[in-house]
Amino acid sequence: MASSTVTSSQPNRPPRPNLAFRRLRGQRSPAEFAAAIRRAALEIGEQVCCDARYIGRVEAGEIRCPNYAYERVFLHMFPGRTLTDLGFAPRSSVRGRRARDTEDAPPTCNPSPANATSETSGACEPYETQNPYDPYHPHDTYEESDVLRRAFMTGGGATVAAASLGPVGLALDAAAAQRPVRRAGASDAGALEEAVRRIRLLDDRHGADGLYRRAAAPLRAAYALLDAGTTRQSTADRLYSGAGELAISVGWLAHDSGRFDDARSHYAEALATARMTADPGLEAHAFCNTAFLARDAGRPREAVRAAQAAQRVARPVGSARLMSLLALREAGGWAGLADRVGCEQALARAHALFERGPSDADPEWMSFYGEAELEGLEAQCWSTLGDWRRAARHARRAAELQDPHFTRNIALYTAELADDLARGGRPDEAAVAGMRVLDLLEEVQSSRIQTMLAATARVLSPHRRASGVSAFLERHASMPRMV
Repeated sequence: MASSTVTSSQPNRPPRPNLAFRRLRGQRSPAEFAAAIRRAALEIGEQVCCDARYIGRVEAGEIRCPNYAYERVFLHMFPGRTLTDLGFAPRSSVRGRRARDTEDAPPTCNPSPANATSETSGACEPYETQNPYDPYHPHDTYEESDVLRRAFMTGGGATVAAASLGPVGLALDAAAAQRPVRRAGASDAGALEEAVRRIRLLDDRHGADGLYRRAAAPLRAAYALLDAGTTRQSTADRLYSGAGELAISVGWLAHDSGRFDDARSHYAEALATARMTADPGLEAHAFCNTAFLARDAGRPREAVRAAQAAQRVARPVGSARLMSLLALREAGGWAGLADRVGCEQALARAHALFERGPSDADPEWMSFYGEAELEGLEAQCWSTLGDWRRAARHARRAAELQDPHFTRNIALYTAELADDLARGGRPDEAAVAGMRVLDLLEEVQSSRIQTMLAATARVLSPHRRASGVSAFLERHASMPRMV
């Protein structure tokens, strides 16, 4: 049997930080480095679920050796280096390692006798690259914790929240989410955090409409975990933070699919969770999304107030990028109030804060916020103010800058561009942009984008004789509508 480097006499050995990997990141933030890893993966035909938290876990030494998909990506990014050069342990030393979590009993391995060998017997190999839960990304793998991996495979207690990723997003056994739950442990907190990541990744690529109905049960399971209690305060803090972030993610799915009342309820739930635990980062996130929702729902003054509240509570977080995004949320509210001066002042703050660059204090959920999103949100402000030419310029730049990973955002920015061009008296260019959106809607399900495109079609309707407009209108009319 392959021996593990974590023995019964060393159950609590702390991880050793991976300083070599940290040096490779250089001045980039964890989110920016994660984006670079995803781009490198696409270059070689891999798709990895890499985000800022994964980078943090690697640098902290919690992931001692990457799975095979990540290994191929890292060796592609840093040619001529070995995994050891990148600060990882040899694969042979981590095969079959047992959980280091002291709150949950470590799992046992049951290798298949048919293919057990002296190398693999009892190894409990966690490195396979086939993800059984997400057919869109067959090479994506879950992070390298045996406890979490078994939680995904077996779905005990509220770890169903993370194990529920299915062919169309989140297919959960509702009964499992309601069954009695044992006292929660760190593996449950990890699975909950993973559920949030997976929802965000699926939304980035495919939009909210296909996910929202399937996300309610994992959220119920998360709050059932909180009711079950835990023996450690650190685990309780992770559970509350994870439940709050999951509530915001589910709220966003409702928001983006046009269910504003549901979204408002979920954001309020996240805000209450944040205040109960005195979590300024979570509270700022909840206020941020509340401001965005208020703007979209036609309540611009509420959007301004929520964005300003978010900025007050976010100061202790120490993230200039977070403050930049919140200033943009405020700018959107001022635009809705037709206050051009207030909007321009908030935009100026947003740009100044953005220029300070990323930092380690940037929240994980902000991985979407880069120059493309800055341009896209500014485009929305100018569009609301009726400055179509300026709005179109920023929307075009947003679409050009967007990481291909964020398919939904590319569709969103391009839809914004099409609408600004149409209202700005450039119907032929608007039709071209509209056609690109229709192509992207074969992959993305977002009521927000469909609603924007329908408005553009109405604006273009009197211009059927312009080049390409008739073809766009006919194709748009034939597009199946979401229910």
